[in-house]
Amino acid sequence: MSEYTEARAYSRASGCSTQSAGVAGAVSAKGLARGKVGLLGCVVLGISTIAPVYTLTGALGPTVREVGVHLPAVFIVGFLPMLLVALGYRELNAAEPDSGTSFTWSARAFGPMIGWIGGWGLVTATTIVLSNLAGVAVDFFYLFLAQLTGRAELAALSQNLLLNIVTCCLFIALAVWICCRGIGMTMGVQYALVGLQLLVLLGFSLAAFAGAPASSPVLFHPDWFNPFNIPSFSAFAAGLSLSIFIFWGWDVCLTVSEESVGSDKVPGRAATITVLLILALYLFTAAATLQFAGIGDSGLGLGNPQIQENVFAHLAGPVMGPLAILMSIAVLASTAASLQSTFISPARTLLAMGYYGAVSERFASICPHSRTPRYATLCAGVAAGAFYVTMRTLSENVLADTITALGMMICFYYALTAFACVWYFRHSLFDSLRHCLLRGLCPLLGGAMLSVIFWQTAFDSMSPDFGSGSHVGGLGLVFVIAVVILLLGLVLMFIARWRAPAFFLGDTLPAKVQ
Repeated sequence: MSEYTEARAYSRASGCSTQSAGVAGAVSAKGLARGKVGLLGCVVLGISTIAPVYTLTGALGPTVREVGVHLPAVFIVGFLPMLLVALGYRELNAAEPDSGTSFTWSARAFGPMIGWIGGWGLVTATTIVLSNLAGVAVDFFYLFLAQLTGRAELAALSQNLLLNIVTCCLFIALAVWICCRGIGMTMGVQYALVGLQLLVLLGFSLAAFAGAPASSPVLFHPDWFNPFNIPSFSAFAAGLSLSIFIFWGWDVCLTVSEESVGSDKVPGRAATITVLLILALYLFTAAATLQFAGIGDSGLGLGNPQIQENVFAHLAGPVMGPLAILMSIAVLASTAASLQSTFISPARTLLAMGYYGAVSERFASICPHSRTPRYATLCAGVAAGAFYVTMRTLSENVLADTITALGMMICFYYALTAFACVWYFRHSLFDSLRHCLLRGLCPLLGGAMLSVIFWQTAFDSMSPDFGSGSHVGGLGLVFVIAVVILLLGLVLMFIARWRAPAFFLGDTLPAKVQ
């Protein structure tokens, strides 16, 4: 099947005429609107999906528990594989801009079955994150109401199972509705929400530096940024595993490549800029928080187990005084923005999978008015809602362990795409020094680092003491969940192969080498 025949067939399925699909600069071959997102918009989407305020409030404490004052150092180390992989993504996107990203490029490099599993890893990872984001948004929504009205009992409403689930599903539905309205509306909301959370986070950090007591038990020192001074390798590995998650989400910049201005250059450049900006923001916030609170295990210290659960909820008052409510608004804005922007990745990955025949052709349908993959977005929303309801009803421990298993899936599909970059460009690696570094060495090292983290986490998670301490037949629940997700993906892949073999025969997405 030729590319033109594919485009014509799927444009017809999406409700677009071949004439409208062929208008230069109007829509992509898949029917997505072109030229809607510029460099700034891509960066904003990347920051939004990473959700720095939401991520830090839950990650600062546990990371300090592992590495102490070397919190900034482990952030730097966690940043390195992300940057190396992002460089590989940029090269792949420059050669072949495609909303399918990991799915498309892995299939091009390693064949349809590996590509399908790569797409499955991305879709499941984002679905789990979506459910978690919505759950966190519920907690902070009721906390915000309590702070706004002065009625502390409102914060406890999030513990009511039925009310929690209903509110969570409403948040997911709202995010789906905004995404289905079009990328333009999505970006309008994102600019406001991302701008708000960044201003509050910077304000918090500046206030923390200014308000740090002169007798602070921890004084700013360059040693904080030196990963070689972390006391043990086990602490280093645990901290690194935590820091990987806080950078996840920048690849959404590549997912909108077909809707971007300069689709072959802008998304890749935006991904690199996003990772660098997030690193700078994390280092500044980490140093400020350490300076103000220290790492003690009592009072406001970051070693205090109560503080570790939600750092900003406990420190916002002492740091920001009467403006502490702004931090609750910022965390709520961060989760809301990320909830909305994160839907972009699974929806467009499913769109690409439907376009190439890897899943039902219906996922390739495009709304002719908004130019969005409405059906794929709705399915992602339903999956996220169903996942949250199921896991929350079973046990909060099950939900927490599923989120922990997310880190393994992130490492899996990022590493797979990094290795796909090396293999995809294997014939041009030594054409120039630039190609050798950006197409070969950088993604290879980044993929290798993430692979080590993946296998180490998989080994550790087999212990019944890992995560929440729950286990099935002596195996840790985190490991069991990861294996079940992988096996489910294999089952669905073989069903898809039986129903629509053309993709798996390489007819719709043949291997390509550059």
